[in-house]
Amino acid sequence: MNLQQALDNPSSCFADPVDVVRSNEISRAEKIQILRRWEYDARLLEVAQEENMTGGAASRLADVLDALHALGEEGASGATSKQGGTPH
Repeated sequence: MNLQQALDNPSSCFADPVDVVRSNEISRAEKIQILRRWEYDARLLEVAQEENMTGGAASRLADVLDALHALGEEGASGATSKQGGTPH
């Protein structure tokens, strides 16, 4: 597995977010980084779907949040937007 590729595009290296959790090839910190990227991508997809700009895969946000929870992490804490950040 190419760590940089997993960080840039998690779904290109892992079929499911739980596969990140189960991986023996990467550290817990790397798993969290990968899942945070997947969370960000999933939130963007949800925004696009809400704005009727769909046509691709369904959002995996719930699966990603479950995987983060399995590692003792929460989703984007304090997030007030679907993108996981606070609006400016």
